[in-house]
Amino acid sequence: MTSEALDLSRLRPVLPSPLQPVEDERFARHGVRLLLKRDDLIHPDLPGNKWRKLAPNLRAAAGRTVLTFGGAYSNHLRATAAAGRLLGFPTVGVVRGAELAGRPLNPSLARCAADGMTLHFVDRATYRAKGDPEVLAGLLSAFGECCVIPEGGSNALAAQGCTELGRELRGRADTVAVACGTGGTLAGLAAGLAPGQRALGVPVLRGGFLGAAVRELQQEAFGGPAGSWSLDERFHFGGYARTTPALHAFADDFEQRHGLPVERLYVAKLLHALTELAGEGAFPPGTTVAAVVTGSPQGASDSSR
Repeated sequence: MTSEALDLSRLRPVLPSPLQPVEDERFARHGVRLLLKRDDLIHPDLPGNKWRKLAPNLRAAAGRTVLTFGGAYSNHLRATAAAGRLLGFPTVGVVRGAELAGRPLNPSLARCAADGMTLHFVDRATYRAKGDPEVLAGLLSAFGECCVIPEGGSNALAAQGCTELGRELRGRADTVAVACGTGGTLAGLAAGLAPGQRALGVPVLRGGFLGAAVRELQQEAFGGPAGSWSLDERFHFGGYARTTPALHAFADDFEQRHGLPVERLYVAKLLHALTELAGEGAFPPGTTVAAVVTGSPQGASDSSR
């Protein structure tokens, strides 16, 4: 397969994604204007930051087999498998959890398999060591020449791809906020914004590691720090894939107010964070805040983003 065969424009992505104003008194009473950057509408099979992070990696792969990593409910694996089906290249998904190999596939992994992805289950210790040269060498020995994309799709190419998100928002908002898992979207978003704008990341995992990850990605992608960004780590609701009744109640209320289906593990935490920050006076009156909607409820159990 040639790189020409991987012309992603033939998939007709909706770019730039729509920017939707939201009338919400919880923001308006503090003089804050809320916009939703609807990246969830970019493509039905590769929505949101999945498109932005995968597209440059797939162009670089140029039709070679793509091998990548994820958990049992990974949106990243589903998006990669869908891209392979749509564009005609082989995919391999290395799945965390050797115990899953003998069980019926859950709907997420069944979708990957239906889209032609070869699923390879590994134990959790091996999965944690997936970046080690010996582990990667073993995988490449088993599956042949592959283009390896990390878990969540976050690498230098992905960060570079996400700069377009920032460019689309130049002059449209003072603060652009995004939920974060692996940091690739935030790294690129900040680099793409104009001077005077800032990016705000809301981590959905515990641990305080994300700042270092974003700095490392920007070093690899841009040669050093790029743009203005910060993190607020108070809104993970217990950690990755964790939710609370309060979070679900908030998301239900937001859906009823605005008619927007709210994905729970990332988008709900982001919107809740922004609502709380507005109430705390974190945004000066007259501020416009754009929230990046990175996925839809169908992808509510992603492994990382």
